[in-house]
Amino acid sequence: MTLSADLLQHLQKTTGQALRNPRVSGVGGGDINAAYRLQSEDADWFVKTNRASLATMFAAEAAGLQELTAFNEVRVPKVIDHGQCGGQAYLVLEYLELTGLRGNSAALFGEKLARLHTHSQPFFGWHIDNTIGSTPQSNAQQADWIDFWQKQRLGKQLQIAENNGFGGKLQSKGEKLLAKIPAFFSAYRPHPSLLHGDLWGGNAAADQHGNPVMFDPACYYGDREADIAMTELFGGFGGDFYAAYQAEYPLDAGYPSRKTLYNLYHILNHLNLFGSGYQRQAENMMDRLLAELG
Repeated sequence: MTLSADLLQHLQKTTGQALRNPRVSGVGGGDINAAYRLQSEDADWFVKTNRASLATMFAAEAAGLQELTAFNEVRVPKVIDHGQCGGQAYLVLEYLELTGLRGNSAALFGEKLARLHTHSQPFFGWHIDNTIGSTPQSNAQQADWIDFWQKQRLGKQLQIAENNGFGGKLQSKGEKLLAKIPAFFSAYRPHPSLLHGDLWGGNAAADQHGNPVMFDPACYYGDREADIAMTELFGGFGGDFYAAYQAEYPLDAGYPSRKTLYNLYHILNHLNLFGSGYQRQAENMMDRLLAELG
């Protein structure tokens, strides 16, 4: 697949760029969207496309990138355009040459992410809903974090899982865990921090100058531990990142006991997106959390 002539013409109109001598190449790495690099004499863009029904997903991603940009902490790609054309939804961002986070870049990311997490608002959630992957993510504003995590995060994923046919032990253990979530917060009261929301290793990198960059957000305001937990789910970001984060904004001593609780949300989402290969992992995480509470 490639970008259609209709979409190229559409982008010329909506962005005001002539796109002279366009060259399109595929970009790998995504599980949800098709992705391309669009180069011309006057532009160098990263373009994501999907079916038209997911236009709101791209609109929310664009809004998340703009929210992150507003605080000027961690670099994110500039939003060029988003919308629909010819039965497709699209999102256009500036194209960045990226490399892996390591050493000074990883440490700088830890420091900058910690500063991002100091930005707050009076409630948990966000002013719009978005997606986690392509799964709808509810950001209904709530004053209580425990209630938010029970209803808008784990409860929602468990309901989707039940609708997808994943019942039995997953649901019975999930219900027990939902009822006991307050116990994880007996001595800890998080405040609403601006979160990336989907901060695994594939969604952060360094630019050509070694500056950290993050992308593909699922933004909302929540407990900053949820972002840090996600960084550890699929391999982590390395010691330099965590040392720098801790030096800038130390985590609560009880974070290790809540890490699995936060990552369970993402494993349930993987179950709902990719199938039964994640069911055992989700149930094992529930078992560990329930055993910890006794």
